Amino acid sequence: MKLCNRAKSGSLASGFIGIFALFLCSVSYAADPLPSWNDGTAKEAILYFVNAVTDKNSKDFVEPAERIAVFDHDGTLWVEYPMYTQILFAFDRVKKLAPQHPEWKTTQPFKALLEGDMKTVGESGMKGLMEIVVATHSGMTAAEFEQEASQWLATTKHPKFDRLYSECIYQPQLDLLAYLRANGFKTFIVSGGGIQFMRPISEKNYGIPPEQVVGSSGVSDFQVKDGKPALIRMPKIGFVNDKAGKPVGIYEHIGRRPILAFGNSDSDMQMIEYTMAGEGQRVGLFLHHTDADREYAYDRKSHVGTLDKALDQAGASGWIIVDMKNDWKAVFP
Repeated sequence: MKLCNRAKSGSLASGFIGIFALFLCSVSYAADPLPSWNDGTAKEAILYFVNAVTDKNSKDFVEPAERIAVFDHDGTLWVEYPMYTQILFAFDRVKKLAPQHPEWKTTQPFKALLEGDMKTVGESGMKGLMEIVVATHSGMTAAEFEQEASQWLATTKHPKFDRLYSECIYQPQLDLLAYLRANGFKTFIVSGGGIQFMRPISEKNYGIPPEQVVGSSGVSDFQVKDGKPALIRMPKIGFVNDKAGKPVGIYEHIGRRPILAFGNSDSDMQMIEYTMAGEGQRVGLFLHHTDADREYAYDRKSHVGTLDKALDQAGASGWIIVDMKNDWKAVFP
């Protein structure tokens, strides 16, 4: 987080404490703008940052048009464990479409998935998962795909929480999104997940309209189907909006460098590095999943949402680590 020259040159931690103490003593809130967050360094840093960039009398004031905030999706705005939600949707699609594809009974990784052999599916790696995604996300119109995804999300429950996947969203992040928008920020999702998988739910779940969702995408082709123009999803990956792809996606879709970025894994490092590289006040945050009781605890050795290098680099880079167990009063709405 870039606060001032003094904070960058001195002891980062002690500088933050002094600044935040002065800030909290001088500002009185009629109501807590982040009610699902516990008081602490992370919450105080967010409040200080927003106040600094929205106060017209502040040297750090940022015009509303430049107040761009970007959020990863899986593991940052909703649950990603024990497997990414879109991958689970793809697995269910394989089972649903299997009668139309007898060749899957002898073709890996489809064969293993149909037989419940998840070990073999896992051993197929990213290549195998992408084969499953491509096969299950193509051959239909864009509207048909969005309908399939929306129906699945509205009817399928997470096994641990016994709530719909579409309801496994984080209340503290909803508070933060609302607080940012109330202070003139424009909020975006920037995710490695499929853009058309997220867009149907982004506005209802997070108040983020579909045009403010940046994600990975397949190739679509314009065709006339049954006498009507339609976009047909083709069996080919177009753009992967992950890791180094995230700054590219931000540049091409948003056209402005964010001043706040929030992720939860090493895959978000490039997005946060890109955000922090700009001039003026900026903040980069990582959500650390530390709450095995209310959600999950995982980081360095996890098969999803791996948080390793970012944990090591956070202190030197001025990134804020949000500890789910200690920083959040509640997890779900």
